[in-house]
Parts: sequence; C-alpha cells; structure tokens
Amino acid sequence: MFRKRLRGGRNDGFTLSRAEGGVDSAFSMEPAEMAALVTETERAWQALGGIQYGPTKVEQGSLRFRRSLYIAQDIKVGEVLTPENLRIVRPGFGLAPKHYDSLLGRRVNRDLAMGTALRWEYL
Repeated sequence: MFRKRLRGGRNDGFTLSRAEGGVDSAFSMEPAEMAALVTETERAWQALGGIQYGPTKVEQGSLRFRRSLYIAQDIKVGEVLTPENLRIVRPGFGLAPKHYDSLLGRRVNRDLAMGTALRWEYL
C-alpha cells in the first residue's frame, strides 16, 4: 500500500528508492536521507539553546572584573546624578555602564555614600 501510494502522482518528496524511477524521484528523499534530515533538524534545534538573562553560574565569579556604575561622592536624598558623582569602575556589582547616559540628571531617593554600587531602587 505504502509503495503504491509513493509511486502515484503525489509523493511529497519521498521515495523508497530513486532506482525505481518516477517523475520526481530524482529530487525525492530516500529513507536514509529522511532519517538524516530528522537527526540534523533536532541537532539544529538543540543548538539554538535558550534565552538567559543575567550572568550564568560560571560567570558569577568573574563579575568583579566587569565595570559598573558606582557613586563617586557622597550624595543626599533628592540630589541629581552628575558626571562628578557617578563613575564607571570595577567591580561589576552595580548597574551596567550602558545605563550611564540615561541616569545622568536623575534624582536619588536616599542618601548614598561614596563607593555605593548603584541600583535601580536608589532612583
């Protein structure tokens, strides 16, 4: 039954053997090729991996070597962040440096001592 259906006019790109001939047998897949397609498709899907935000467990130890935003001068509640009181330094326990420009001009909601790693909750 299956072989007969494959030899019919419509076979959706699959044949048991190209040697048996047919209109589209030259570009149809044989069983071994179909198995390889399935295997390689699964392998490609697994290679995509998953999305992960933030550092991985392996990266946790190297955070101290990254740069981040720190308070460079003591500031009082309500004061504005400026280039004088906000610096990009190591270790990387504060906000990422990519936020520097967007943070300038924002007010802090508490007193912050020099050397404090900046966090969103302080704004």
